[in-house]
Amino acid sequence: MARAIVELDLLAALLDARWRIPGTSIRFGLDALVGLVPVLGDVATGLVSAYIVMRARNCGAGNGLVARMLGNVLLDTVGGSVPILGSIFDIYFKANNRNIRLLRRHLQR
Repeated sequence: MARAIVELDLLAALLDARWRIPGTSIRFGLDALVGLVPVLGDVATGLVSAYIVMRARNCGAGNGLVARMLGNVLLDTVGGSVPILGSIFDIYFKANNRNIRLLRRHLQR
């Protein structure tokens, strides 16, 4: 299970925090970049985010946690779908990193 968490963590980092804007501490990932493609970009990253939630379920996340994680994915997908502003939203919201933190907290209990 620890390996699965590491894999999910790497995937979440790729989506939310892979690169840094030079001269700042602001990080962004594929979610913000691919989200620049209208509709398809946000649907694609939403599906990858849903995959992370599915894998979290397999690692022992309960119904309440899965619902909260799916809420984060839904908010990220809908908020990210607004042209240009959606990518800015993606840079700051980071649903996948939030979901990995939630999963780690759950598994530490």
